[in-house]
Amino acid sequence: MSITPDPEELALLREDLAYHQARVLLLVEAVARTAGHAGKLDGLTKLAKLDFLVRYPALAPAVLDRLDPNDCRLHLSEEDIAVPTDVEAPMTRYRYGPWDDRYYPVIGALTGRGLLRYVRGRRGSVALAPTPAGRKLAQAMTATPEWAETTDRCVAIAEAASGMTGSALKDLIYERLADLMDRPHRQVIQ
Repeated sequence: MSITPDPEELALLREDLAYHQARVLLLVEAVARTAGHAGKLDGLTKLAKLDFLVRYPALAPAVLDRLDPNDCRLHLSEEDIAVPTDVEAPMTRYRYGPWDDRYYPVIGALTGRGLLRYVRGRRGSVALAPTPAGRKLAQAMTATPEWAETTDRCVAIAEAASGMTGSALKDLIYERLADLMDRPHRQVIQ
């Protein structure tokens, strides 16, 4: 039995993965150029937790002490503040907090296209760093209205999380967003 893929569904899937690749590239680039991160984003746990804060920006100041809730780089609307979990790309609760199963294909695509590279992380973990081509693309994206807001959020969160490990971020998310994280594994965070 063969299944004929729906061309519209395939186009939407490609568009969705491209969106996530762009956001992850901007986040890795922002972290890598911020002091206190050693020029890289150290570990998938840290990637997932920082990406959670980028995707749910109204929750970020509750988790990161150094992030002012009035920081204009978060671009928070009254609606964002009133309903902080009503986001464009929700994540799921997994064993170690917020997660997105798309990270593996997204990171694979970015490394395969020469935009990110794997580097040695802390205690043998994997870390990600932008390549020169990745930095150039991220800078070009930052100059566009479509990506300026996401870039601002990435930079604000990278600065506020400077010097923090993925595990420390996970612990803060569980501690400060306990009601939100108290849900079964694989449930969407909304």
